[in-house]
Amino acid sequence: MTHMHTNDVLRISDLDLSGKKVLIRVDFNVPIADGAVTNDARIRASLPAIREALEAGASVMIVSHLGRPKPDEKDPELSLAPVAKRLSELLGQEVPLVQRLDQGCRGRVRPCRVVRERALRGRRNQ
Repeated sequence: MTHMHTNDVLRISDLDLSGKKVLIRVDFNVPIADGAVTNDARIRASLPAIREALEAGASVMIVSHLGRPKPDEKDPELSLAPVAKRLSELLGQEVPLVQRLDQGCRGRVRPCRVVRERALRGRRNQ
C-alpha cells in the first residue's frame, strides 16, 4: 500500500493493482428503451473507479444485473447488452459481455474487459 486516507478508508489508489484481476460490483440497473440506455448516470458514476483500476494496470471484471431475474432463467428484457455498449462508448474501448463469471476468467480478462450478464441475482446457488 502506498498511503492511507482519512478515517483509514482503503481506496483503489492505495493498492498496487498492476497485473492483478479486479472484480468491481456495480449497480447498472438503468432504464432501457428500444435496446438503448436512456439514463446513463449510474454508468457514469462508476467510471472513476473503473478508470483508476485500469490506469493502475489491473484487468477489470465488472459485475451487475438488471431487474430481478428469475432463478436460472434468461429474460432478454434484462440483458446488459445495452449497458455494455454504453460503457464501451464511455470508456472508449470494447467491454465484452459474458454470461458467466468463469467465462471471463479464462484468459479473456485483459485491461477492462468483462460485464457479467446476471451477476449474483437470478442464480439458485447465490
